[in-house]
Amino acid sequence: MRNQERNMFRTSNPAMNESVFEHPVMESADPMTLSGTIQKTGLLLVMLLATAAMGWMFPSYGGLIGGVLVAIVLGFVIGFKAHLAPVLAPIYALIEGYVVGVISIMTATSLARTAYAGAVPIAVAGTMITLGVMLTLYATRIIRVTETMRSVIIGLTAAVVLLYLFSFVVGLFAPAFVSAFPIYSSGPVGIAFSVIVIGIAAFNFLLDFDLIERGVGNRAPKYMEWYAGFGLLVTMVWLYIEILRLLAKLANNR
Repeated sequence: MRNQERNMFRTSNPAMNESVFEHPVMESADPMTLSGTIQKTGLLLVMLLATAAMGWMFPSYGGLIGGVLVAIVLGFVIGFKAHLAPVLAPIYALIEGYVVGVISIMTATSLARTAYAGAVPIAVAGTMITLGVMLTLYATRIIRVTETMRSVIIGLTAAVVLLYLFSFVVGLFAPAFVSAFPIYSSGPVGIAFSVIVIGIAAFNFLLDFDLIERGVGNRAPKYMEWYAGFGLLVTMVWLYIEILRLLAKLANNR
């Protein structure tokens, strides 16, 4: 179980968050709205939670790996073909939900007898609090999304995605080799890396909010509501898993 848990943690990735790509925004006769985006995001989250419950009750390591592979493919397709989001985003939410459920129960089981036995609710709370804080900072313009900031966050996100994809693929064939990477250890380097990645994931919320605001303001096509909802869902899942990873490292470091 411990080896499975270590491999499982290396499968998380932002599924090529919509913020990684730039798309032309064209005015539409049936435009994207803020209320519509909130509704789509809520629906995707409900779907994810439903299958997360299944993953929690019926975990399968094979299902986890298969779900991650399918989620990666869907993430890339949605990233490059935003107009397919109304169809593919719900499928992604259902598959990713199972993955999240399996990761959650594996983490809860492995940390059951540690000081971090409540890692799952802590990670959920941390994700929601971070979302609220970043939304407040964005709405009040305490933090403004500039072109420079956007480029930096996109670059850092892409770097993390590529690192995780490399680790995931190599880990399927040489898990011991990947496990030896200091960034996946429970030492200072591994903990510092997780903190940095959590920060990158949190700042992706700003890009999500910026994309929604620009889309609504420019009367982007209706399908962008699903696309934006997908982006927010990806960021929330990514942040949640990164917090779980950090808590697991802290527990193993004691």
